[in-house]
Amino acid sequence: MDTAHLGLPVDVPSTALFTDQYEFTMLQAALKAGTAERRSVFEVFTRRLPDGRRYGVVAGTGRVLDAVENFRFDEGVLGFLRERRIVDEETLGWLAGYRFSGDIWGYPEGEVYFPGSPIMRVEGTFAECVLLETVILSILNHDSAIAAAASRMSSAAGERPIIEMGARRTHELAAVAASRAAYVGGFTSTSDLAAGFRYGIPTVGTSAHAFTLLHDRERDAFQAQVDSMGRGTTLLVDTYDVTEAVRTAVEVAGPELGAVRIDSGDLLLVAHRVRQQLDELGATGTKIIVTSDLDEYAIASLAAAPVDAYGVGTQLVTGSGHPTCSMVYKLVARAGSADPKAPLVPVAKKSSGGKTSIGGRKWAARRRDEYGVAEAEVVGTGPVPAELAERQLLVELIKGGDVLARESLDVVRDRHTAARANLPLSATQLSRGEPVIPTEYVNGRSGSQTGA
Repeated sequence: MDTAHLGLPVDVPSTALFTDQYEFTMLQAALKAGTAERRSVFEVFTRRLPDGRRYGVVAGTGRVLDAVENFRFDEGVLGFLRERRIVDEETLGWLAGYRFSGDIWGYPEGEVYFPGSPIMRVEGTFAECVLLETVILSILNHDSAIAAAASRMSSAAGERPIIEMGARRTHELAAVAASRAAYVGGFTSTSDLAAGFRYGIPTVGTSAHAFTLLHDRERDAFQAQVDSMGRGTTLLVDTYDVTEAVRTAVEVAGPELGAVRIDSGDLLLVAHRVRQQLDELGATGTKIIVTSDLDEYAIASLAAAPVDAYGVGTQLVTGSGHPTCSMVYKLVARAGSADPKAPLVPVAKKSSGGKTSIGGRKWAARRRDEYGVAEAEVVGTGPVPAELAERQLLVELIKGGDVLARESLDVVRDRHTAARANLPLSATQLSRGEPVIPTEYVNGRSGSQTGA
């Protein structure tokens, strides 16, 4: 994969306003109270997986690193905050010199996660960490939701390629992020050129029904496309009559025709008929690509069909029914003073209604059985048990404000494939179910364990 543009667009704007106003009002109040410089630890986690899902997928980490690096307050941003009187002049002065100088740890991108998994830990002063809450959550919640849907779809597709085609079904910037997340989750290419340019993802595309309708005859449209793109192109055959279109396509391109695309109808039935017709016409090497509002269930239903590739749009970019992961960003520990050497004190929200959290700076490890298959997500505070020391999941992403862990998407994609393969086989079942492994919490002081 070409990684010439991997990471950032050519001209990166500040990400400082991709946030909620209360981050700034908390900052101003903390500066006045003298608590803004207290050393703090925030963690990103989700209390539960989307209903029925068996695992989650960490995606967007690379975009988070870019966002943190570009969280800067230039004159335009400061002018906006001043004009709206969102914060006072003292706070504006502090923001003018903002650079995140703390540390960020996290699950490597592409790894799987479960309820309670501390997939990202942000450490620094309260002031510098609290400002990052919204931008981190907006990236991780969106990208991880898309990657989880993509993972389910690519698992259902098996070895067959699967193309991301959802740019027209979401916001133009979300479309680029969705393409990236889909690639992490196992998709092989995208129709979105901005995603190809920015992240080096392979791009594909040939023609829509409009191209056929433009011409006086379907044959003329096919001939024009073959003349332009060669016999290996993909011809769309469901504008009028599929059987007639397939016959015409082979007459125009010959048995060297690369593929036909079917975008409507009973895909299982039509695919079988088209395969039989192609073989009878001598186009035994011509592939069949199916599109038309596919999701993981539709893909699974086509497993026995003579289909060579899938194209997925709407259901992918909307998370196949779960467009967010409900991740939260919570303060779990803080110092009792601004002294950098002051010890950290665990803190946690204890309100009712299922929104409690567990205090303390956490580690996470995945316990495996004798066959190397994951059997539990272990999350704890304090010392890491010796038997789990080599199974820890968090890696250092940013140290002292400097990014340490940029990776190519191919590395991330391969990591996800390996992580999914190490889960129990039931992880790939599409039926509704509980998380495929439990989460166990270890209290560092007592060594006690509790279930998720």
